[in-house]
Amino acid sequence: MAQIAIVIVVVAVIIAGIVFSAIAAKKRREALAGLAQRLGFSFSPDRDRNIDDRYRFLDALRQGSNHYAYNILSGNYQGRDTQVFDYHYETHSTDSKGRRQTHHHHFSFFILTLETSFPELKITKEGFFSKIGQALGFDDIDFESHEFSRQFCVRSKNKKFAYDVCNAKMIDYLLDNKDMSIEIEQNALALACNRRLDVVLIEHNLNRLTKIRSLMPEYLFATG
Repeated sequence: MAQIAIVIVVVAVIIAGIVFSAIAAKKRREALAGLAQRLGFSFSPDRDRNIDDRYRFLDALRQGSNHYAYNILSGNYQGRDTQVFDYHYETHSTDSKGRRQTHHHHFSFFILTLETSFPELKITKEGFFSKIGQALGFDDIDFESHEFSRQFCVRSKNKKFAYDVCNAKMIDYLLDNKDMSIEIEQNALALACNRRLDVVLIEHNLNRLTKIRSLMPEYLFATG
């Protein structure tokens, strides 16, 4: 009887978790739809598995397998073409008994379309793995601001472009926003988060994205 009771409790907990997750997902969709309406954006809760085809050059979207975007907001924000979406990918591991386990990862992603195509530039928070990369010979570009170089890992094959983007005003702004992970490549300026953001933080990060664009020197966009 005790074993049956335990099974019943476990099943009840699993069902409760599924129901809670479904309710939370529904509330998130409704909140995002409301935000989209207020901003004049379009909104689609559906899974988009073609996102990789459009942005396959962005490293943040190439992790793991079974990629798709969902809860996609698209529109013009402060004169800029932008997209915001939740993103999913899977990784796998094997436990001590040799059983394969699937891990689901979800995070929020922001993209602003740039007027010109650029080489790859990544600006990420300095951490344990970036320091290992430096030790293995993956160059981290250093700047006159020792605090900026200590806080951020900046990588690009085009150092001049990196120095142009990471100008004094940009450095000051990033030091005030140390949680940001930025990637520029081709015509995309992307901001990746390490989790799904609360809906109330979406507009704040759209503002940060457009601020980053405004701090990029206009001579970079000159055509001839």
